[in-house]
Amino acid sequence: MSRWLAMVLPLALAACSLGNAATPQPVETPVRAMRIVSLDYCADQYVLKLVGRDRILALSPDATRDFSYMRAAAKGMPKVAPRAEDVLVLKPDLVVRSYGGGADAGAFFARAGVPVLQLGYAEDLTGVRRVLLETADGLGERAKGEQVAREMDRRIAMLARAKVAGAHEGAPSLLYATPGGVTSGPGSLIHELIELAGYRNFQQQPGWQPLPLERLAYEKPDRVAMAWFGRRDYNPDQWSAARHPLMRTASAHPAIGLEGAWTACGGWFVLDAAEAMARARGAKLP
Repeated sequence: MSRWLAMVLPLALAACSLGNAATPQPVETPVRAMRIVSLDYCADQYVLKLVGRDRILALSPDATRDFSYMRAAAKGMPKVAPRAEDVLVLKPDLVVRSYGGGADAGAFFARAGVPVLQLGYAEDLTGVRRVLLETADGLGERAKGEQVAREMDRRIAMLARAKVAGAHEGAPSLLYATPGGVTSGPGSLIHELIELAGYRNFQQQPGWQPLPLERLAYEKPDRVAMAWFGRRDYNPDQWSAARHPLMRTASAHPAIGLEGAWTACGGWFVLDAAEAMARARGAKLP
């Protein structure tokens, strides 16, 4: 789910050489860490949601970017580049990461005696809920995690009821598009959100795929949802398939604008996208 964005972010810690030394055992996470550093914007979301500002030493450089869901909460907070020397000088008692620092970051910090809380990967809403509670446990905030999980359950139930209420009309088709010119089919979190919102996914090939421009020449979805990062008027790169004339005429209805931050990481906030799509279908949600 929009994880392609992470591939373009410069992560200098990955370049740190660990030589041929054996991988150390992970350092035990403190029961309630008080000096937390987050290494990437996916980790930032969980830290900002679950932990008080007084326990956060630093966030990633992307914490206040448009694609960061909790960017408002991150304003004014210290940031640190995901480089070993920059992080270690802060003397954290916990490092939280999804991808930040590169593949060897966990082993590096373990060797330095710093515990690392590695966020899991969520392929569906059940996985999002699991990662949320696991992360809350690792941060010593189980009660907050359960509170957010209950709110997720409530929102999912409301979307499911709205979906059933509109079932007699038949599910309209929807094409999801990213600025990079790709879409998502069965087997992804995006696909689950599309169906939860009461649509049929126009894209039926599994996983992430290029936008089906050839198919759009003779077949149109009922709606198009555009995940533009931070701005609804975002203009994709001129070489992106998202700019193709067939995309501008893909649906007789206006495009459904989705904030890219809603789907840039797998978190509780992906439900914002499902609710926006459901409302565009006419669902009555608070």
